[in-house]
Amino acid sequence: MSSMMSALSNWLVNPRRNPLARIHMHAVSSRLRKYGLRYDDLYDPYFDLDIKEALGRLPREVVDARIQRLKRAMDLSMKHQYLPEDLQAAQTPFRGYLSDMLALVKKESAEREALGALPLYQRTIP
Repeated sequence: MSSMMSALSNWLVNPRRNPLARIHMHAVSSRLRKYGLRYDDLYDPYFDLDIKEALGRLPREVVDARIQRLKRAMDLSMKHQYLPEDLQAAQTPFRGYLSDMLALVKKESAEREALGALPLYQRTIP
């Protein structure tokens, strides 16, 4: 039963198999291209501390490029403008840079939790 549910959920989110997922992916891609963002730029380090840890482990150039993309997107949004068409064509919104490191951080935290160790970082309310 669980394998059938897993297969169904994989079909629902796979844009190569599900036409609705493909339409959604194209809509998200178009919106990200207009602002020059990548999908991994949408992850919020204040929402999940694993994301903050993964961003801390990335090379400085990658993090700086992310910050510049976010600043440019905020600037364009405030001006109610989009990137020029030639720059939109050069964007690669689904080229990931964070997912591998995030998977490693989540695996380490799951392993730490399985061993009964205290977490390295905890959220505290100031």
